[in-house]
Amino acid sequence: MKIALLNPPHKFRVSRSSRWPEHTKSGTLYYPFWLAHATGVIQETNHDPLLLDSIANGWGFQKTIKNLDRFNPDLLVLETSTPTLISDLKFAQEYKNEIGGKVAIVGTHVSALPEETLRLTDAVDFVFRNEFDYTTPELAGVIEKKGKLRDVQGISYKQDGRIINNPNRKIIQDLDALPFVSPVYNEFLNIQDYRYALARHPMIQIKSSRGCPNACTFCNVPQTFTYRKYKTRSPNNFVTELEWVNDNLPNVKEIFIEDDTFTINKQRVLDICRLIKNKNLDLTWSANARADVPLKVLKTMKDAGCRMLIIGYESGNQKILNNVNKGINLNQANEFTKNAKKAGIRIFGCFMIGLPGDTKKTIEETFQFAKKLSPDMIQIEQAVPFPGTEFYTWCKDNGYLITEDYENWLDKNGQLSAIVSYPELSDGKIKKMRDDLTMRFYTSPRIILRTVMNNLTPSEFERLANASMAYLSYLVKKRLS
Repeated sequence: MKIALLNPPHKFRVSRSSRWPEHTKSGTLYYPFWLAHATGVIQETNHDPLLLDSIANGWGFQKTIKNLDRFNPDLLVLETSTPTLISDLKFAQEYKNEIGGKVAIVGTHVSALPEETLRLTDAVDFVFRNEFDYTTPELAGVIEKKGKLRDVQGISYKQDGRIINNPNRKIIQDLDALPFVSPVYNEFLNIQDYRYALARHPMIQIKSSRGCPNACTFCNVPQTFTYRKYKTRSPNNFVTELEWVNDNLPNVKEIFIEDDTFTINKQRVLDICRLIKNKNLDLTWSANARADVPLKVLKTMKDAGCRMLIIGYESGNQKILNNVNKGINLNQANEFTKNAKKAGIRIFGCFMIGLPGDTKKTIEETFQFAKKLSPDMIQIEQAVPFPGTEFYTWCKDNGYLITEDYENWLDKNGQLSAIVSYPELSDGKIKKMRDDLTMRFYTSPRIILRTVMNNLTPSEFERLANASMAYLSYLVKKRLS
């Protein structure tokens, strides 16, 4: 059976596989790594896969359908996200009208709301809930052999006017059994198309683990896709893929370890770093981490090629952190940041405003905390309650959501809207504070001087220049719109 896996077209360059699916201010575009993982699994079966990325290719609806028609798939697997859902369903309908064939839709949003999704359209035949690496070829086999749909775990579908939710598919435990994703990228995608503003270009995104055991109420993927189950690849398996990238993709300048939290198991991190050194791999890499990594581990990471860590500090007020079950205190965050600087690792600090309990005062405390920590880069965003998260349920139950119309989740510039409004902190005020605080941080003479001095090497200057030009372009378009 021919199976097309598609990152569908959209009017904005949205990274659907990102935790923050929007048209970024800095030009970031994620790899469609969930689709790519499933493609790799399909390649090991008797089915024929094609992975297409309409966002990276700049294709609209018709050009995408034309390319799909050439392949003539029996099954189309379509990735979606909350802010792109309505557009993606429109594409599914247009595809169905012009080509036909079975359509499945995947992603965190539909994993959280499978029945609602199926009620919105007749163009979608199946919803794949959570991980779909094995779901895809299994369903294809059942369709091909005219088997029983009820035997396929992890899918939802309509039957005789009713919506059927088959039992959940068990979370994949043996990640080493999955094929490497980087050869899939190399075969189907152009690595030059993908960019992470904090990473050197071109970069590649690889996972060493899936899931996160921490209990943050706002975090989307662990709650809707992996159910906070944490499982890892063995250090040898993961480093062997790093070695493959090193040998086969010499143009890649940075590897981004796209785990929810790479540093959960500190001993495993040390083992990975030891293997990188033992294999004499000259790599530059970055990762998502928590602000609880000790100095000894940070130094070992730096020695093995770690360039930058992305840290979700979220708030500078301990009560707010407790409200969202962050599990980190301000003293830990402060100590970690000092240690990261001692180790020579750069820090990208992520902060959220509009979390439960936030006020103008606590948001200012967050800004002052960001200044005190002084990460190399920061991101200040409004808190967004994605469906399926505890934060979403809390906002909905308390009447703080200003819209449940997914077409309103992106603003006219393609950025995620502020869709939460509190009695003492409106959505408009949250948006204004977000933009004002970001400008206050980056226009500080001390920050400007430090940024220039820390990015004088050719590779860092190129990265900074690209991100800065993208951000300036965003500001110009925003002012003109």
